[in-house]
Amino acid sequence: MVGLDTMSSSPNPGSKVAGTSSRPTSKDGSKKNIWSSLLDTVANGKRLPEKNLLVLGGTPDSQREFLDTFSADTSGDPSLANDKRKGKGKTPPIANQFALGYTYRDVLDADKEDTLARVSAYLLSEPSPSFAPLLKPLLTPKSVPETLVVILMDWSDPWTWVRRLREWTRLLRSVLVSLDDETKFVMEETMTEWRDRKRGVDPSSAAAGGMSNSSGPVAIPLGPGEWDEGLGIPMCVVCQGADKIEKLEKDHGWHEEQFDFVLQFLRTILLKHGASLIYTTPFLANSLQGLIHSSLGIHSLLKRESLKHNVIDRDKILVPANWDSWGKIRIIREGFDMEGVSTAWSIEIQDPPESIYQTTDENQQSENGLADEGTSAVTMFEQTINDPKRGTANPHGNTTKIEIETTDLQDFFATQVEKLEDLKAKDEKENSNQPTPQLEMSPMADEGKVNDHIGPVQFNMGGIQVDADDMLKKLRDREASRTLKKESPYAGTGGNDEKAHNQALANFFAGLVKKPGSSPRGSPSA
Repeated sequence: MVGLDTMSSSPNPGSKVAGTSSRPTSKDGSKKNIWSSLLDTVANGKRLPEKNLLVLGGTPDSQREFLDTFSADTSGDPSLANDKRKGKGKTPPIANQFALGYTYRDVLDADKEDTLARVSAYLLSEPSPSFAPLLKPLLTPKSVPETLVVILMDWSDPWTWVRRLREWTRLLRSVLVSLDDETKFVMEETMTEWRDRKRGVDPSSAAAGGMSNSSGPVAIPLGPGEWDEGLGIPMCVVCQGADKIEKLEKDHGWHEEQFDFVLQFLRTILLKHGASLIYTTPFLANSLQGLIHSSLGIHSLLKRESLKHNVIDRDKILVPANWDSWGKIRIIREGFDMEGVSTAWSIEIQDPPESIYQTTDENQQSENGLADEGTSAVTMFEQTINDPKRGTANPHGNTTKIEIETTDLQDFFATQVEKLEDLKAKDEKENSNQPTPQLEMSPMADEGKVNDHIGPVQFNMGGIQVDADDMLKKLRDREASRTLKKESPYAGTGGNDEKAHNQALANFFAGLVKKPGSSPRGSPSA
């Protein structure tokens, strides 16, 4: 009994031990899975939201100016320390000298403690079709909803704005069309969200943008010329250097009509793409930072900023997306043909991209054909806004062409030979009609002329260079002065008078000296 009990009881502890040894293993595995999920959650929570900026146009310097304005501190809170104002670290370098440049900026909260997002900026200066493959990898289903296209213009050459904007639009369309179906689907959703939710407008304007009834909100239908040519990516046009507006007035004679025409033209074009517009001035406060943040969906957790439009101050224009309309554009100045500009722009951007500096014959002919029909938006703009360096508007609208036509080198030399032969014949004819001048040799008696031809005569005397003419002149002057002294009748009298005067002075001073044994003159005698 005891043995059976022992045998029966002995396996139980073994099995119990085995069971207890396996249970902690299962618990450790579950704990490990829990910790890994928690760590992943924390890591995802600390991961910064990533935003993308495609900065197109401008020069390397103007692109740097844009990034400085975008990342400038606009809080104005004096309680913040200087190191917090400057940011937590050094400003990242900007590589934008060749082809596609890159840099990044961290967007900080109002207290400069928390980072709201990291913005990657891709910089491209020229709308060359060769750069299209560089832009295509930047547009993916993941990056498209977090991307904003910024096109830079400058007030130093406003007559090129529409042409540059057309080439950038053509380049973007060629890139977007070549994307895969999944990316195109995401782009369509992004445009729908951008249009319907009215991102980029202050909350009060967004609230007034739609109507509601008992069944729910009702969207307002789009007006004419709105969102006709959506690109699939939000777009913003930044016109830099608004301080040069005064220079256009003084140097080029611009008036309010020209400035209003430029503003109406740009707003009509950008309305078709649902894009925003802003004028900026260096070193002056503006709403560029708020516009970019709102367009990218970056909102401060501590300070809520509202974005308000401004169409009154001509150097501080701000037109947010989804705010503009034909009615608001028409009231700026009567007589502007918005329908014609809108239709011409829709036709013109369908062509493939081309360089703004060089155009092929086929593209030039097509543009000439559009100009003849009056359907070229670029021509309509450049006929009113002329390039002052050219004096008059180019009838073909190609104001940036730098090519010139030259003749063949041999043909040029042949024409020059003919001209030289004609000139030679004329010279021979003129010389034959004139008598040959005869030279008469006559002795030159004038000593002055001889001296002028020969020059001064010098000789060396004891190692000193002496001018003979100068020496003779001095000797003659000395002899002349001696002769005058001898011939002067007052020469002897003057000498005797001087001697008598000196003797009188000597006697006077001698009388003042007290001699031994004598008393001074005038003293009483003893």
